[in-house]
Amino acid sequence: MTNITVSDNAFKRIKTLTAADKEDAGKKLRVSVNSGGCSGFQYKYSFEHDVKEDDFVLTKDGSSVLIDPISKQFLYDSIIDYKETLGFSSFEISNPNAQSKCGCGNSFSV
Repeated sequence: MTNITVSDNAFKRIKTLTAADKEDAGKKLRVSVNSGGCSGFQYKYSFEHDVKEDDFVLTKDGSSVLIDPISKQFLYDSIIDYKETLGFSSFEISNPNAQSKCGCGNSFSV
């Protein structure tokens, strides 16, 4: 049972980005939480082929999100989404565990 949700929009965007060329085929989105940023912790996004033995993997329609065990603790009950507006597009995390976050939403404190 999982307590992290990935939106359909996020899965669709992952599929679009990893279908761009042959080198990206099969890559998965890794979401991790690292120390740093202006609020203490920051989200990091990367694409990679390798799945580690202890990764938490969420998959839908051929797209996958990887989360390491330590980051998973910070992302409990979170929603990973992809948002597009007229002048901006990005992956976003709605994290109920964050006590505060910076203006860009990419760093937070617990």
